Amino acid sequence: MSEQSYYDLVYYITQKIPLGRVSTYGDIADYLSLGSARMVGWALTQSNRAGVGDVPAHRVVNSKGELSGRHNFATPTLMQERLEAEGVLVKNDKVQNFKELRWHPEELDES
Repeated sequence: MSEQSYYDLVYYITQKIPLGRVSTYGDIADYLSLGSARMVGWALTQSNRAGVGDVPAHRVVNSKGELSGRHNFATPTLMQERLEAEGVLVKNDKVQNFKELRWHPEELDES
């Protein structure tokens, strides 16, 4: 599998995260059964740098609900601003009510 097609899979899953919900790098990696959470993070970082505008990378956080990817956005607060614009409460760089807002790609298979 080429690196680009892996990125495409990550982008596809990330685009499925519902508005106002978040997923984790690990959840996406586990669902794809390819790579690791770190590889998902790298793919999403590349989407920001490449200007792939339709990938809501701000909805992907670490396994603790922390905005660990915030420094890969144009400003360190942009990730939080985008989440808050969707109704997600963030305090001290961490999603509040993380357990309730966490979305797993397996939900795609249930619909």
